[in-house]
Amino acid sequence: MPLKPILMLGSAALGLFGAAARAETNYPLTIENCGQAVTVEQVPQNAVALGQNSAEIMLLLGLEDRMAATAFWPNSVLPEVAQANSEVELLTVEFPTLESVLSKQPDFVAAMLTTLLGPDSKVAKRSDFEELGIPTYLSPSACSTTLDANDAYGSRDELWSMDLLYKEIDDLSRIFDVAERGQALIEDFKAREAALRAQFAENDELTFLFWFSSPSPADDAYLGGGNGPSGYIADILGGSNAIETEADWPAVGWEGIMAADPTVFVAAQVDRNRWDLDTADNKIKFLESDPTVSQMEAVRKGRIVVMSGAAMNPSIRRLYGAEQVAEQLELLDLP
Repeated sequence: MPLKPILMLGSAALGLFGAAARAETNYPLTIENCGQAVTVEQVPQNAVALGQNSAEIMLLLGLEDRMAATAFWPNSVLPEVAQANSEVELLTVEFPTLESVLSKQPDFVAAMLTTLLGPDSKVAKRSDFEELGIPTYLSPSACSTTLDANDAYGSRDELWSMDLLYKEIDDLSRIFDVAERGQALIEDFKAREAALRAQFAENDELTFLFWFSSPSPADDAYLGGGNGPSGYIADILGGSNAIETEADWPAVGWEGIMAADPTVFVAAQVDRNRWDLDTADNKIKFLESDPTVSQMEAVRKGRIVVMSGAAMNPSIRRLYGAEQVAEQLELLDLP
């Protein structure tokens, strides 16, 4: 069952958590974030969220009245927080400019990717905000990768973990003085993860290929890499990622994809309007009509499922994506 916004949880549910979870935040608050000490002098009242994950965590924590704006949305907002999100200004679904962010006079900026807030960011460096006295927060998932000159999104030598997401929820809930809401959200996610693992505990070993998008059928496909969040979805469903690269977002040609020979194709639905192959429908049409690709066993046997593209990012959508794929697996002819 999809999670309701935390503000809608009853007092009985919140009462399950101890006094520590209900304790108020003492300001100034200093936390460690991606190797930096971040100090927040008081509860933010005019925050900007750069990236869908940062924004949706804040919305699930019931913080829309403290959000000045959001930006960078590969997919539509979660339905359960759509009304809350409508109260927050959207700068752009793509990369915003630093000027547009500063025009909102933020007192706190959170980002989900280093490309939104990092040394080589398309938007800004953390120091750009810090020099103006604006504290920043970068998702622990984003700074847990190893970066190199050839891969802006980095690589991992071990499987991404929900623990990184739980730390992010806990940190943000303390920054905004809503620690009890953060603990409620974490406990809900943990229960849902446990339920999925139990459901697929006896599952035969499956391999999944996660296709995010491609500029065109002739171009390499952007895929979810082996140790990235897509690998976590495969793991929670009793299988593994057919793409074994350490890079979070490898670009792979169709010869390499056919060689991987996945049991299940996961076609991402990306709601932005950038490439024709952003949509799951167009991905499926290509898979089923291309003379060569259509001969792959997963395609011939109809083992193609659809998942939100946002679920391929290291975000709260990861669990929603796993649940989305799980529902469709029950209908497939699996080995």
